Amino acid sequence: MSAVKPTLVIMAAGMGSRFGGLKQVTPVGPHGEKLIEYAIYDARKAGFGKVVFIIKKAIEEEFKATIGRAVEGQIPVEYVFQELDRLPDGYTIPEGREKPWGTGHAVLCCEGVVDTPFAVINADDYYGSECFRLLADFFRKPQADDGKLHVAMVGYELCNTMTENGSVSRGVCESDENHLLTSIVERTRIEWKDGVPAFTEDGDNWETLPETTTVSMNCWGFPAGALSQFKQLFVDFLEGLKTDAAANPVKAEFFLPFAVDSLMKAGIADTTVMTTPDKWYGMTYKEDHQTVIGALASMSESGKYPAPLWKA
Repeated sequence: MSAVKPTLVIMAAGMGSRFGGLKQVTPVGPHGEKLIEYAIYDARKAGFGKVVFIIKKAIEEEFKATIGRAVEGQIPVEYVFQELDRLPDGYTIPEGREKPWGTGHAVLCCEGVVDTPFAVINADDYYGSECFRLLADFFRKPQADDGKLHVAMVGYELCNTMTENGSVSRGVCESDENHLLTSIVERTRIEWKDGVPAFTEDGDNWETLPETTTVSMNCWGFPAGALSQFKQLFVDFLEGLKTDAAANPVKAEFFLPFAVDSLMKAGIADTTVMTTPDKWYGMTYKEDHQTVIGALASMSESGKYPAPLWKA
């Protein structure tokens, strides 16, 4: 790769219904830092050169006041807005639809703003520093000149992504001997059962999973040309809503893993799976808040992060 620095794209449009509030602006650090700030700190340290926040217009003022102001002096920042009517020419909002179109649509909203290789993460997750180093290294390495989009995904060990406070949804990943992703199977209800992770599809029958199972936490790396492919996939998705009798245009979503999977199946892309031993932290439930506060306090005390995070 050239000396062009990659961009960090942060999806911050969600409202955190299970957590019960706007998780993106919830203080968790020793000096009131938000989870999103730790990701930016780690990404900047790994060599990322810009941050693009994907937000909704409705939260713009609060978001900029609580997060934008804290990081704009540390790294260049831009904002894009994921709104329901952000559609390709010729398409309109289906009657009754109230929510935007999912994570793939969110990333597509960066078209025209992101022109470098870019990573995509959630705003309300703590990913650890290793994932950003892995992605930065991936972007620097020359890729095979085979006409494909070479995508990266950083996976986590399942046991490092669980909560004691309820179930989680995780994409269980499989890859081949060359570390290329072959499948992601979404398990929407995973919990600790008798000290081991287990999932259920019907609420009654549980199947255990190895603690070291690789799962996706929506941490992706894309080459600079990926958004043009996303745009065509989104058009195909919208066309499908018109012709597929089983589709629900009021609720259907264009998810980021779906976009990647579609590109892989079409032979347009491959995805390298890299794994990190870092522990992931999130606030799926209100009870997770104190766990995250304690973990970040411990990391600050050990010297992993300065306190306050953005020391002059």
